[in-house]
Amino acid sequence: MDTALLPVPLAPEISLHLADGKVGLFDGTGGAFSSDVPPPFWQFVWAGGQALARYVLDHPELVRDRSVLDVASGSGVAAIAAARAGATRVTALDVDPLAVAAVARNAAANRVAVDTRAADVADLDLTAEVILAGDVFYTRTVADRMTSRLRRAHREGARILVGDPGRGYFPERLFTQVAEYVVPVPAALVTGVWEMRATIRSS
Repeated sequence: MDTALLPVPLAPEISLHLADGKVGLFDGTGGAFSSDVPPPFWQFVWAGGQALARYVLDHPELVRDRSVLDVASGSGVAAIAAARAGATRVTALDVDPLAVAAVARNAAANRVAVDTRAADVADLDLTAEVILAGDVFYTRTVADRMTSRLRRAHREGARILVGDPGRGYFPERLFTQVAEYVVPVPAALVTGVWEMRATIRSS
């Protein structure tokens, strides 16, 4: 699937190699999902990632002089925003090696340094002072794994920021909303940025 270097709608300071606006997620997979050949999620800039990027760019003090981990990075938009905002080190994780390659390419296009790694954060002890997670609560299984891992990182002292457009598996009770944006993806989608609460009651 061909891509073009395009500005991010909600964060035009950043440009990414993205699929043409007329191309759908499953067009390159024969119109169907396959676990062997996952759809190219990284060729699209999703609402949660855009919202996180905008929030970080508008509030650089959140990441400046801190280490940042962007999980399920996709196109890398949040990671690139953190690097632009002055993070000392940014690491982008994604389970898809093609996404990891895309993050590296996009970081280079924006002239920022982002370390990349093909891995599932739930399987790693890797952490950072700030963890960004956009669009990660899209199935029950993934949401449960991600919630568990983010809660552990929070207990260990990490600041957790997530971007989510109101998916049904988002554990809202664990978070406080800190911002809200109308993201054009391509239809307008209200998307929140949320921070994990300082005090979490056991469930």
